[in-house]
Amino acid sequence: MTESYTALARKWRPRTFAELIGQDHVRRALVNALEAGRVHHAFLFTGTRGVGKTTIARILAKCLNCERGVTASPCGECAACREIDAGRFVDLIEVDAASRTKVDDTRELLDNVQYAPTRGRYKVYLIDEVHMLSTHSFNALLKTLEEPPPHVKFLLATTDPQKLPVTVLSRCLQFNLKRIPRAQIAGHLRTILEKEGIAFEPAGLALIAQAADGSMRDGLSLLDQLIAFGGGRAGEAEARAMLGTISRDHVSQLAERLASADAAELLRYAQSLDEWAPDYAQVLDELAALLARIALKQVVEDFAGDDLYPPELLERLAGAIGAEDVQLYYQTAIVGRRDLALAPDPRTGFEMALLRMVAFRPEAGGSDSRAAEPRRPAATAARGTGNVRDAAAGTAASAASPPPPVSACGAEDWAAIVAGLELTGAGRQLAAHCALLGRDGAVVRLALDPRSKSLRTAALEEKLAQALSKHYGQPVRLEFTGVAPQAQTPAQAGERASQEELEAARRAFESDPGVQGFRERFGAAPLPETIRPVK
Repeated sequence: MTESYTALARKWRPRTFAELIGQDHVRRALVNALEAGRVHHAFLFTGTRGVGKTTIARILAKCLNCERGVTASPCGECAACREIDAGRFVDLIEVDAASRTKVDDTRELLDNVQYAPTRGRYKVYLIDEVHMLSTHSFNALLKTLEEPPPHVKFLLATTDPQKLPVTVLSRCLQFNLKRIPRAQIAGHLRTILEKEGIAFEPAGLALIAQAADGSMRDGLSLLDQLIAFGGGRAGEAEARAMLGTISRDHVSQLAERLASADAAELLRYAQSLDEWAPDYAQVLDELAALLARIALKQVVEDFAGDDLYPPELLERLAGAIGAEDVQLYYQTAIVGRRDLALAPDPRTGFEMALLRMVAFRPEAGGSDSRAAEPRRPAATAARGTGNVRDAAAGTAASAASPPPPVSACGAEDWAAIVAGLELTGAGRQLAAHCALLGRDGAVVRLALDPRSKSLRTAALEEKLAQALSKHYGQPVRLEFTGVAPQAQTPAQAGERASQEELEAARRAFESDPGVQGFRERFGAAPLPETIRPVK
């Protein structure tokens, strides 16, 4: 006869506070109350599914009824402890409020409250999903909560505390259980598999922990499913196949193509994913997660990655994609994920999200390089007429002041040099955030804006050195320092010029006769934040 199998979620359910995973804030409060002998008569445990609400309630019931006395560490060996673990302790009354919503059910339940416990020290009522009770049922429960017998404890659990009457909430000690972090779920799954002697891959457990979405019970259920799906092992390939996610190599390849900003190649690769029939929402989720790790790697040099994306991959992508581009790609990915349901079909929405990433990406160095070029300002406002806009534009053009010197090195115009370099993307951004301090033979001294230090990677330095070597016609070596007080990068010059253009446009708009006429005749007042210079 085949031995019955016990699901992992049941087999590894914590039986003491010491075995509890996470929820330290709840454990600490309950342990202190038990040790001090100040146990309230009613507790309310709230939180999403599978985070330990009923588990904590059962442990607390065991602490109160252990035959060795009220304790924060029940023995687990006495009859009361063993019967509570087995779910057959007569003085632990567990109620599913979702199936007993009628007031008659509640009254029948509470009729026996006045009687002393049969075997235990306390009669414990554990009411799960208590928010499902009817209004009349809550009224019946409220009377008992107001004047409970000394031998009764109420342990209430719910995923939706907002539906509970304030009168009930005010009579309970409320504990909000948090979602369990992915790393903690993955670590617990690893411990279980090691004790069970089951082969696994860390990346597979990371995927399960991610899919669990903060619920330990969901994580254990998915792990059970993965072991069955994988024929007795928990591997990454099996986890991806079971969860319907594509290989992380595909996500890495998407990021590699974003680094090159080749829209045609990016689109070709995205279309090739269709043969795997992926969930495009999950693909955007994973791409956003990878971009978030890349951003961390750019600002935290010792960021070591995780089981899904190793540090060498993150280091390579962090050097190949500019910091500003990473932020743009991440934002576009999560917005595209949100709007996927509005697309004609998921694949189209996915492809358009990728195309938006490269379409909105600053061209050849982006706003930094363009900012160094002189522009003719004009003004527009969210409210106004065509003749007012044209008049303001003409006045603003005459009011604009020439941009300040770009570099502290008078012999060479660094902005002009940057504009002529064969650089794109993050390499041009690095150049635009530097100022040329001077050149001594093969040594080019640059001042890097400290705010952009994340752009300085070995890969980007090499790209910039190669471009400057070609410009000067000889190999050069770069020396970096912080921005000197008298130096100014092309990016800073562009920012200053843009601000001056904006101020000039606003002054021009305010002084325009048409605008003044609107003020005098209608009492109108322009909104300064709606005025923008245009080319």
